[in-house]
Amino acid sequence: MTTVPHFTVADSAEDPEADVWFAEPAGFTAVPLDALLPLPDSVAAGDLRTALAPFLDSAPDEVARQQFIAQFAQGQQLLGALREAGTVHCSVGLHRDDVDEGVTSSGRPLLSFFTVSWRATAVSPRAVTAARAVSGLDAQARVAYAELPCGPATFSESMRTPRADSGLPQLPLVQFHAHLPHPDCRRLAVFTLSTTAVGHREQYRAILRHITALATFDNPLGSATEVS
Repeated sequence: MTTVPHFTVADSAEDPEADVWFAEPAGFTAVPLDALLPLPDSVAAGDLRTALAPFLDSAPDEVARQQFIAQFAQGQQLLGALREAGTVHCSVGLHRDDVDEGVTSSGRPLLSFFTVSWRATAVSPRAVTAARAVSGLDAQARVAYAELPCGPATFSESMRTPRADSGLPQLPLVQFHAHLPHPDCRRLAVFTLSTTAVGHREQYRAILRHITALATFDNPLGSATEVS
């Protein structure tokens, strides 16, 4: 039996300023960067305060309330740092570990984080830009080249561990990067998928490859928009 893939088209697909289009598999939830990082005294800032009011009102006491505010502010700082680094999209992935379920995994949830960022590059052929994106990496980094429907691309994969003074859990983090040069030959789209589920790196590697295989720099809805 043939199964037809199901896709949900986000409103951002019709953004006139969009420069890259892609599809995420099930299990990923987009983080609304614009809504969480509004300009002060803007309408969006008021909407955010209204959305947070029920959470603050449900706090059992003032200590819990202040803890929530502090943690939310910390989250905003992290998202702000991503945006300053050129990140235009991020999603949180939540999947059940169903590999060898009942033996070692017990179906526990697996978390991942997916981002799309832009980097300015020197003007050069796209294949050269893709190769430069992975030059100078650690000798242990895994690197691959591919010709995708959207053009040449390079993939890199590395393991990281948070610094001891970072305050983060000392868990190894595997990061998968896809470097996709834009047709204007002046910038590079970087798709990054990160997870601490290092035992499932093959599955996450396949997820990123699937996302990039569907990526395009040409508006896939352009013809439909023109007809309407």
